[in-house]
Formats: sequence, structure tokens, C-alpha cells
Amino acid sequence: MSLQVADYVLQRLREWGVEQVFGYPGDGINGLVAAFGRADNQPRFVQARHEEMAAFQATGYAKFSGRVGVCTATSGPGAIHLLNGLYDAKLDHVPVVAIVGQTARSAMGGSYQQEVDLQSLFKDVASAYLVEVNVASQLPNALDRAFRTAMARRAPTAVIIPADLQEEPYQPPQHEFKQVPSSPPAAMPTTLIPPQSELERAADVLNAGSRLAILIGQGARGAVEEVVEVAQLTGAGVAKALLGKDVLSDELPFVTGSIGLLGTRPSYELMRDCDTLLIIGSSFPYSQFLPELDQARGVQIDIDGTFIGMRYPTEVNLLGDAQATLRGLIPLLQRKTDRSWRSAIEAGVTRWWETVEHQSMLEAKPVNPMRVVWELSQRIPDDAIVTADSGSSTNWYARCLRFRGNMRGSLSGTLATMGPGVPYAIGAKFAHPERPVIALVGDGAMQMNGLGELMTIARYRHLWSDPRLIVCVFHNNDLNQVTWELRGMGGSPKFEESQTLPDVSYADLARDMGVEAIAVDDPDDIASMWDRALAAAGPVVLDVRCDPEVPPIPPHASYEQIKDLGKAVLRGDPDAWHLMMQGAKTKLQELRP
Repeated sequence: MSLQVADYVLQRLREWGVEQVFGYPGDGINGLVAAFGRADNQPRFVQARHEEMAAFQATGYAKFSGRVGVCTATSGPGAIHLLNGLYDAKLDHVPVVAIVGQTARSAMGGSYQQEVDLQSLFKDVASAYLVEVNVASQLPNALDRAFRTAMARRAPTAVIIPADLQEEPYQPPQHEFKQVPSSPPAAMPTTLIPPQSELERAADVLNAGSRLAILIGQGARGAVEEVVEVAQLTGAGVAKALLGKDVLSDELPFVTGSIGLLGTRPSYELMRDCDTLLIIGSSFPYSQFLPELDQARGVQIDIDGTFIGMRYPTEVNLLGDAQATLRGLIPLLQRKTDRSWRSAIEAGVTRWWETVEHQSMLEAKPVNPMRVVWELSQRIPDDAIVTADSGSSTNWYARCLRFRGNMRGSLSGTLATMGPGVPYAIGAKFAHPERPVIALVGDGAMQMNGLGELMTIARYRHLWSDPRLIVCVFHNNDLNQVTWELRGMGGSPKFEESQTLPDVSYADLARDMGVEAIAVDDPDDIASMWDRALAAAGPVVLDVRCDPEVPPIPPHASYEQIKDLGKAVLRGDPDAWHLMMQGAKTKLQELRP
């Protein structure tokens, strides 16, 4: 039997080393689905509960594996559903390839069922590379360029294949006019190093400073040893953008933690008082949390020239791979003999973690959500992977979780969409089936789409050599982050019609889906809850009833934010007295001797 187009697609995916495709079937990809069957499910078709979840799973897989994630969906509604997950990949610079079905070519332009202009639909999210394949001989080049562009640009790409073409015989490109061949799949190592003259200019700036601050993002992940060496030479403190939270261990005394609204006091003070700033692999967007524009001399290192010099007026911009660039820079740096700046940073970091512990142990009604993450930090395995969702739980991930060892973590950093916490965890398990994975998820995100993916976890758990996948639900019956934004940014009280969630038992629902569950509403049970979950022989859902009035107060809360919160209370915020008391207790821990 001759090779069909769909068979060739899967063959090429195998040649690219693809081991699984996250997706959901539909008649627009029937030819592709049939080819999975003929190929004995190689690569594996991982069935999500929704196409958006498939795109999130591919994004999570790509983030934690360092390889290209692949997702697939049918034409029309299936393709539309992919968009949010693909935008998450685009904004966080993650390589994902989407293979999308389309109505038969003979029906195009005829307002046929599920016919959508996919070129227009994907032209922004897959702007790095988007192609519709209309003849079989296009395929090698189309697929290969999608993969190469995704890797080179760290971006999502899309290949659209009409349904009827999938079932046609495959014909390779010929040595003819208007035929486009392609070279075999292969790795694409890139080591870009700036000119020596620019490295010397950067070293002059860094050597001249006496109070250095380093800001790292996910682009510094391959340069851990070099970042540490630069920090030791210069006496700098190192702050981490949220996507770079897992790059350096929080056990290092000069690592100040997260920066920004979800950040720490040491990071705020580091930026407030420095005279020199080195940015490595980060496009952290909130310039108000960086030094004043005329305060510090700046150097930036990034492999993408389009993101250099756009957040701070840096004096020297080094276009290059972080590790190679730092290796070229280190021999030019002079060791700072005055360590008073470093000593002050380390003292601030020590005090900060003491403050976080005090805040986490405060009483709440019923459970303080900070304590949930603090207790996890005390016992989390060094090789764990942590995913976080968007919501108030993100605050506790950012501030309370201490990374160490080989831990990895991520979330929707730039799009900040709700819903990726659980599917990211599934993607992480396919990337590293031998490692425990923990998802920190609010009950809003759980109700939005996390519950359905518990069925996906139950279905594929047998494939993971370490079957531990823990989903911790912060159960407070409130869309809590938006509630606090209403209070702290607009001076408006909580509007219960929009903010209050239906109260359900996530533990009972998990058990119905075949996943072990533990329900907790007593703070004294939090430690044992984590011990049980981490010792379990399979996936576990933790249903923790938390106090929605524990405030995610920035350690650098502005006068305007405090004033707006006061307005919200005066305008009739429900449970205002408890809100005020909980906020005061939390803030006072920063003053505790």
C-alpha cells in the first residue's frame, strides 16, 4: 500500500524525535488520526479533554523538556480552541508546532461546515511561520521549516493540511522547477558570542560599579555556573523574573528572589539602591520595578536582539547566548574587594525568609494559603517540577516556594492566562516521567478547565515511571486575584456576583475521576498532607480550604495601593473586619524583630 500524506507526516515527526502529539480528534484530521493507528500510535496521540488543553500540554512539555512541543486539532472550532495555548507559547517564547486540519480543498470558499479562514486566524499567533500545504510535495519543507523556525525563533508555528490531502498518496519533491526539497531533521546548535570590543565595554561598566544588581530570566537557564561566578566576582545580588524563578537556587544567600508585584523586599531594595544593572536573558516588562532611569549604568545580554534595550536604557547591549557571552566576559571582570554591598544583600535575604515564615504561620480562617506553600518548601524533592496557575496562588508560588537542587518550575508568565497549571503538569510528566510534578492551582482555574484534565492524568498515569503528580487546589470560593485587584488598584469592594465561586468538593470530584484525594481544612494537617501526597503511589489531588482574605500585599506596597484598599473597605467590602485584621497581621510580620 502506498504511503499516504498523513503517514508521511507521522514519519517526519518521528524523524524529528517527536514522541507524543497532544491533541483532540475531529473529521478535519481524520486522515491523520487513521495514520496514528497504522503507525501503532508512534508517536503517541495524547488525548486532552479540550484543544486548548492540548496546546497548554505541548507548551508545558516544551518548557520542561527543552524540545519542540507538538499539538494537533481539527478544522474550525478545534483550530480556534488551540489559540490561547499557542499565544501562551508565543508570549513566553516557547517552541511549539501546531498541525491543524482544514476542510477539503474542493469545498474551500463555499461556506462549508467548519470552514474558517485559518490563514487569518493563525497569522498573528504563528507569525514566525504559517503555511497551508496544498500538494504532497510541499510537506518535507513545510514540516521541517515549522520545526526549525520554532526552535530558532522560540515561537509557535502552524502547518495547515486540508482533510482530503491527508488521504492522498505522498509524492516527494522532485528535482524540478518550483519544487522545494528539504534537508533531513537535525539539531541546530547555536552559540552566538558578541565581539570582543563589546565584551570589553561591558566589563568596563561592570568594573566601575560598586553596587551591582543582576536580573535573570529564563534565558539564563543554560548559564547557571557563569551567573554565579559573575555574582561572586562583582559582589552582586541576583533577582529573578518569574519565568526565571527556577534558574538559580534560593539557597544561595545572594539570590533575592522574585521581582515585581509578586516579588520580594530584597529584590525591591536591590533595584532601589544599585548603581549598576546587568540583565541576563530577561524581558521583564515592569520597568517601574527596575532602577530609576538615570540611576544605574546598564548592561544587557540576550540572544534575541528584538528584546534588547526595551525595558531599561542599557549602555551596552550584548547580543549572544548567555553562557557563551558570560564566559567571554568573566576573564575581564575584576573581583570587588569591598563586600559591604554583598553583606547587606545577604542580611536582607535572611531576614526576608524569616518574615515569610512568620507570615506563613499566621492563623487564618481556616487555612493560611502561604503556609500551604511554605510547608511544601520544607519537604519538596530536589528533582521536583512545579507548575503554577494564574491567580492569587501565583503570589504564594512566587514568594513562598524556595527552589533548590534540580527543581524546575514555570507558569504562564507573560500571557498570565488562567488554566495552564494542570495541563502544564501533564506536559511535564511526558517530558520527565521519572520526576515528581506538583501543580499549584486556584479553585477558579480548577473549575475553568483543570477538573477535566484529571481524567487525562488518570488515563496516562501508567506511562510515568514516577507516577506522582500532585494537584494542590487553593479552595477559597473566590476569584481571589481579581478581588484583590479590585480592592488594591481601583478602591472597589468585592463584587460577589462576579467573584464568588460555586462551592464544590474537589476531593470528591477527583475520586470520581479515579484520582486519590485528600481534603484539608485544619492548618495543623498541612505538613502531613504533603508527606502523604509525596509518598503516594500515584496522582493525588489536595483540596485545601484557604482563607481568601490573606492579602497578597507587595512588600513595597505604594501609598496609592494602601489608600485604594482602604476605600474598598469603607465602601462596604464583605467581611471587611476580617480583611483588615488579616492584612495588618501579615504586614506587621515585616517589622517583627
